[in-house]
Amino acid sequence: MKRIITATVQDRSGVLNRVTGLLVRRQFNIESISVGPTEIAGISKMTLVVEVEDEQQLEQVTKQLNKQIDVLKVSDITDKAIVARELALIKVSSSGQLRSEINGIIEPFRATIIDVSRDSLAVQVTGKPDKIDALIELLRPYGIKELARTGLTAFLRGQQPQVSELPSYSQIK
Repeated sequence: MKRIITATVQDRSGVLNRVTGLLVRRQFNIESISVGPTEIAGISKMTLVVEVEDEQQLEQVTKQLNKQIDVLKVSDITDKAIVARELALIKVSSSGQLRSEINGIIEPFRATIIDVSRDSLAVQVTGKPDKIDALIELLRPYGIKELARTGLTAFLRGQQPQVSELPSYSQIK
């Protein structure tokens, strides 16, 4: 089963390597990972989509991540009210006569054309992964030349504790 796990971490060199290394050593498949700074300087947020077999494996993942020195907080947000998005850039083969047809396909997805060349165009789309998957399948018959996806990024809806309210590592010990 796929689980969405967020980890609030210190923004230091090697943290991403240690987190991914820990998961790889325990043979957990990371489907996607996105990392970026938060509203607090020196703190980053990781959003991981991992494949686990059962609740016991999920508990093992969260416990192991919490043991990492630079990890401040770990949450499994899969079954909670969340806001989750992904970005995809899709380069599609396109002659001049097909461009309006492709534009008609991407419009309901709120996707935009961000680059045009003689034989292709680049489309940008954001949304839930299933929305992006659906657009990719509709564009596939035109010939996808290149595809890049960011992976899921997510957080809980509504009022949540701010990063500054989280206990520091020294307070946890």
